[in-house]
Amino acid sequence: MAPLDPHVVAYTGSFDPVTLGHLHIIERAASLYDRVVIGIGINVEKTPLFSPDEREELLRRVTRRFPNVEVTTFSGLAVTFVRKLGAKVMVRGVRPLTDIAGEFTMMMANRQLDSEIETVFLMADEEFSHVSSSLIKQIAPLADDEKLLRFVPPEVVTALRAKLR
Repeated sequence: MAPLDPHVVAYTGSFDPVTLGHLHIIERAASLYDRVVIGIGINVEKTPLFSPDEREELLRRVTRRFPNVEVTTFSGLAVTFVRKLGAKVMVRGVRPLTDIAGEFTMMMANRQLDSEIETVFLMADEEFSHVSSSLIKQIAPLADDEKLLRFVPPEVVTALRAKLR
């Protein structure tokens, strides 16, 4: 096996849609690592609001200010995606308490699948600890744009409005 690069990190998720919480984790990872690859996981068992191409385009738009961030899609196991990148680290954003048990279970499973890949957890800042893509989908039809901007970047508000029409 080829050696893994500890300066390359993968941040995987569905990003349906990308939130300010996701963007905050991306910004922090970009300040810590030389190269950050955002991997949009394709789960055929889920019915997403945005297509993989739409999610990829939204993520490219909201991360363009970070020269060391790339965006791509993948299917299959996240550790397989990380390994193919040659990355040594998978970063995960966690919200206090709500994500810890699930993320810990996933980390342990990933260690069994590929013991060379490390998982690094970045705790969400307090202002983002309640933000999730599921929450956005629930409130988007009810909230005005000003309220949505508390949770998602402006590009996502526009895309949500177009999608919900």
